[in-house]
Amino acid sequence: MNNRRMKNGILLLLLLFVLTLISLGHAHYSLGKEKVTHLRFFYQENLNGDHPTTVLVAKPKGTTVNASNLAPFGAVSVLDTPLTEGQDPNSKVVGQAQGLSVSVGQDKPMSVFMVDFGFTSGEFNGSSISVLSRNPILETDRELAIVGGRGKFRMARGFVNLHRNYINVTSGVVIVEHNVTVFHYE
Repeated sequence: MNNRRMKNGILLLLLLFVLTLISLGHAHYSLGKEKVTHLRFFYQENLNGDHPTTVLVAKPKGTTVNASNLAPFGAVSVLDTPLTEGQDPNSKVVGQAQGLSVSVGQDKPMSVFMVDFGFTSGEFNGSSISVLSRNPILETDRELAIVGGRGKFRMARGFVNLHRNYINVTSGVVIVEHNVTVFHYE
């Protein structure tokens, strides 16, 4: 009797597995054709002044934050930073980067960057790209992983190549060029 129950259980699991595969296959086909989109924009960070775009919200007890130690290990910052068409801070705003950054580097500054690049104009207005990646913040050139999106970027995956174009530690201004390659469905 136990052998029969075991066989029925195995058959039931196999049936559920096959049904899951079939449903996943149908879901894939209903997404439409996959396409690749290339985007370029500039991240305009301002750490100081009357309207900072990135704010430190938590830091380890006993640590100080200053020009030589902007991101001590364990620090958490939130951000709401404009994305612009050009490097000039007065160029057209095409979106906002909103999220948080956690300092995870004990020996050298490194962060885990969790951010949503939400677009507010153009073809992708109302859509966004989600990034979750390690970010070696002192390197001029680096790459971040795209792990999802919404709107026209639903089910997105891809990467963002960053190039720091400008930094002024005294004023707290950082301008980073973002070249995005995103795979998504039409």
